[in-house]
Amino acid sequence: MKDCKSYLILVLTAFVFWSCQTSKTMLVDQEEVEEPFFELDTAVASGPERTELIRLLEDKIEGYQASRQRDFDLLHTALDLSFDYENEWVLGTAELTLKPYFFPQNELVLDAKDFEVHHYALLTDDGEQALNFRYNGRKLTSYLPKSFTREDTLKVRIKYTAMPNEKAGGGSRAITDTKGLYFINARGEEPNKPTQIWTQGETEHNSKWFPTIDTPNERGTQEIRLTVDADYRTLSNGLLQSSKDNGDGTRTDHWLMDLPHAPYLAAVVIGDFVEIQDEWEGMQVNYYVEKEFEEGAKKVFAHTSEMIGFFSELLGVRYPWQRYDQVVVRDFVSGAMENTTISIFMEELNLTAREAIDSEWDGIIAHELFHQWFGNYVTNESWANLTLNEAFGNYAEYLWYEYKKGRDDADMHQVAEMEQYFDESREKQVDLVRFYHEDGEDMFDSHSYAKGGRILHMLRRHLGEDAFFASLKHYLEKHAFSAVEVHDLRLAFEEVTGMDMNWYFNQWFLASGHPILAYEVDYSQPENLLLTVAQQQDFTNTPLYRIPFKVSWYHQGQRYEKELVLDKAWQQFAIQNEVPVNTLLVDEAKEILAEKRSYRGKEHFIHQYRSSQLGVARYEALDSLATYYAEDMDVAALIGKGLDDEFWAIRELVIMKISQHPEWLMAIERLEDRLYEMADNDPRHTVRLGAIELLSLIDGEKYAPAFMRWMNHPSYYVAGAALSAYLEEESNSNRDEIAARYESEKNIRMVVALADYYLSEEISGKGEWFHEKLDVLTGQALYYYLGYYGDYFAKLPQEGAPKAIEQLQTLAGAHRANYIRIAAFIGLFAFIDDSSVLEKAKEIWNQETDEMAKRYMEFFISSYTEEN
Repeated sequence: MKDCKSYLILVLTAFVFWSCQTSKTMLVDQEEVEEPFFELDTAVASGPERTELIRLLEDKIEGYQASRQRDFDLLHTALDLSFDYENEWVLGTAELTLKPYFFPQNELVLDAKDFEVHHYALLTDDGEQALNFRYNGRKLTSYLPKSFTREDTLKVRIKYTAMPNEKAGGGSRAITDTKGLYFINARGEEPNKPTQIWTQGETEHNSKWFPTIDTPNERGTQEIRLTVDADYRTLSNGLLQSSKDNGDGTRTDHWLMDLPHAPYLAAVVIGDFVEIQDEWEGMQVNYYVEKEFEEGAKKVFAHTSEMIGFFSELLGVRYPWQRYDQVVVRDFVSGAMENTTISIFMEELNLTAREAIDSEWDGIIAHELFHQWFGNYVTNESWANLTLNEAFGNYAEYLWYEYKKGRDDADMHQVAEMEQYFDESREKQVDLVRFYHEDGEDMFDSHSYAKGGRILHMLRRHLGEDAFFASLKHYLEKHAFSAVEVHDLRLAFEEVTGMDMNWYFNQWFLASGHPILAYEVDYSQPENLLLTVAQQQDFTNTPLYRIPFKVSWYHQGQRYEKELVLDKAWQQFAIQNEVPVNTLLVDEAKEILAEKRSYRGKEHFIHQYRSSQLGVARYEALDSLATYYAEDMDVAALIGKGLDDEFWAIRELVIMKISQHPEWLMAIERLEDRLYEMADNDPRHTVRLGAIELLSLIDGEKYAPAFMRWMNHPSYYVAGAALSAYLEEESNSNRDEIAARYESEKNIRMVVALADYYLSEEISGKGEWFHEKLDVLTGQALYYYLGYYGDYFAKLPQEGAPKAIEQLQTLAGAHRANYIRIAAFIGLFAFIDDSSVLEKAKEIWNQETDEMAKRYMEFFISSYTEEN
């Protein structure tokens, strides 16, 4: 599942989402730092200190999240399902085939959350034998007529009604709800939204719609019969076996998954989708979207087959399943989910053909696909080991970008991921594999995703390509169709390489924190440098690390590199060279998961920019020069040369820095001409966007004709920036006419350009337009739009403020996505001086069940109350 995966942040200039690319898509949350392990102090013989210590030790034992004990082995699940759309219920019959795992069993305990159980029977050669059972709303316990041994196989049948909306809510940063199965617009009450059903089983939510042993260390085959409206398409795991017309306007589809997988990976999708057919070496590779987005999907998912081939060859393990489908649904509760053979994606991947020109979703697509090996083929045995799924999903993004776009793109992507981990580490630092968590949902964080991905990257760089990927091949083949823990991965590396890897796994996977490295270089003898490195992390909670790392330098355009190993708190390295070295680059590629502290002066960064062959190092050099030496016009001139850098991220950076420093305009040679050329021809549309915005700041009137031309560019990045630039220029007398020309646009970049213009100029008569856009925008576009919506009606209440308040209240109180509820709640504060609005906001806050959303709401309520 993707973080972005995961959770998503919109940035106007780049519309960047941090999704399950996030992975699962994750909004920033905060957890308490894991309590340290307490050892009994034998000196504490009695008294309150000993009592408290014992309590802590007992709590530690009680809080340990072990892998689920396997009393039964679930061999096969057969489901026959239909749906009550009016009540949003699942009407099901389940037949489960099981056998005791090892010890004899006379009770069978299944996970079945919020069911009404109508019938429970043991199937025998003679028919059925009704079973006595007890049910507490979560666990369904049946009393078997005899003690079954591991030599026996039994089959039970359960007829039930599942009510997934009951007792739902909660979730995590990555998965924002826990219903398991979701009815979307079930009664057709939302005119601009299709009716759909889809599932989200991770972590243990599939037991909200069928009885099972809902744990990741279980696995079995399955078949699902779905009776649906004949106009709907169904999707599930495995292969479609048959479709039967029932003659009453319904159809029953039979899906068979004949390879074993974990229960949380079972999936169902039902709705009106078009199918885009693709293939990989004769295997079906299909994409499913709403009809409006058919052409866009061909671009969004265009690289899928190539990815399957790339990962199969890289790993030496062919894609292990029967087919691969990808479907985009409405109101998904995560960025994406890697169900076996069928990944489900959030609606942000619903793009028109024009929107898909700027599609940047390869990361999340690669992430979910890689899970078909790491997560589905080989599965973490418990949520404590989640990083065995998500670290690989995260690292798949790097691997794909490296292959498809080049190392510079891959390095920049993973540096951004690492920064997300560092941001989170300021609030909590916990073991990557951790057995102390309140809920499996707690594991979906930047530790499991971004930190895990970086740890794999460091291991690859240390061992080398052959050893790293040979070890992964061995790991996958040895543990195919089984559940694993972190030591299985370690042993795979040891068995292939012959090296002891305990030191690496202990410090990175089984400990919290990260290194803090301070270093300095003595250049007094340029042919014999002295590098001093000190580890400065808090050793009471964080290990003293053994860190292989690289130093590099350049001479006459040639790059030289050495690997060193830091294994002391304070260590010196003598670096002898045949030629003088005046700039030593420590971890030039930014590969080490560490906070690094050093003094590097202006000349160092100038030389680093001019010499480095790595885009991420040149980026760091220019960013540092702009941050620390902005007043130096010679530095400004050098930074300006970055406009011609071959790496697009550096061109974007330079444009942004120039916009922040207007005093540089005269220092950069031919700046306007170069910006104009970039706006007109740069191969990267986000660079063109930045160039247009900067030209607007320099002389919006002069470039108005160009803005008019660029408004018609196929890329919405370019067109939206040009429209905004034109509407911001007050000398353009026809702004109202131009704005009206684009009012039918639904793309957020065009909508925001108009909304900002109507709001800033307080243009009346646009209330209905604002209401219409609220009705058609979805997902992150809606999130971004809500601020403009509330502010417009607060400034011009006569345009329809009562309706706006009602709409915001409805969204804040009832929208499925927590981030939309938060944005709508904040939008209400444009009207908060109205006592009735304040009271309604308090009511919404009190009724909110999502912990993170509730905290945001509480913050705004408290801040307003304190100020007034």
